Amino acid sequence: MARRPLVGISTYLENGARWGVWELEAALLPAGYPRLVQRAGGLAAMLPPDAPEHAAATVARLDALVIAGGPDVEPVRYGAAADPRTGPPARARDTWELALIEAALAARVPLLGICRGMQLLNVALGGTLVQHVEGHARTVGVFGRHPVVPVPGTLYAAIAPEETSVPAYHHQAVDRLGAGLTASAHATDGTVEAVELPSSDWVLGVQWHPEMGEDLRVFEALVHAASTASVSAEV
Repeated sequence: MARRPLVGISTYLENGARWGVWELEAALLPAGYPRLVQRAGGLAAMLPPDAPEHAAATVARLDALVIAGGPDVEPVRYGAAADPRTGPPARARDTWELALIEAALAARVPLLGICRGMQLLNVALGGTLVQHVEGHARTVGVFGRHPVVPVPGTLYAAIAPEETSVPAYHHQAVDRLGAGLTASAHATDGTVEAVELPSSDWVLGVQWHPEMGEDLRVFEALVHAASTASVSAEV
């Protein structure tokens, strides 16, 4: 049997999580993330916030990395003052996940950023964010759907060449692209919905939440890239 690649997924760190009689701080991850990794043929590992100096050693044990969705990136990370509509900071996640992204890029480990993860990838490469956009999170706590249109000739277009309806929930978006990044899909209102790093082996960010749907193609492409990279490393 072929070796299943190990895919690390960053997690939330939240107070007041409840299970049974317990209410404690917990490292959390919506089950859709590991399920899609598993359905795509990978092994899923949760990566709760840790000290940034451990990021390189963590990434060295992985075949691919997913930066999960979550709270708004703290605006100070891209040199902006906070808009009143920007949520409270998640500094432990920002610090840890920026270190993970830097380590993955340095090690050329396949990297997928989802929603917040795509925004953080953009910030890690010197880009900025729009702190509020209308129409991409119409009902609080409810994922909506909207179409995204791929840019021909991109990595994302090779994965999903047609216009696709995707599950989405966000109120921030990419503004100025980070160094080397290319926009590879847009919403019909012009919002950047996917970014990629053509100079790398496999780096993709998507603004929507594939883990909330049934389309496996993005995760299958990640796991395939991870399998290819791990085989090459063993040769």
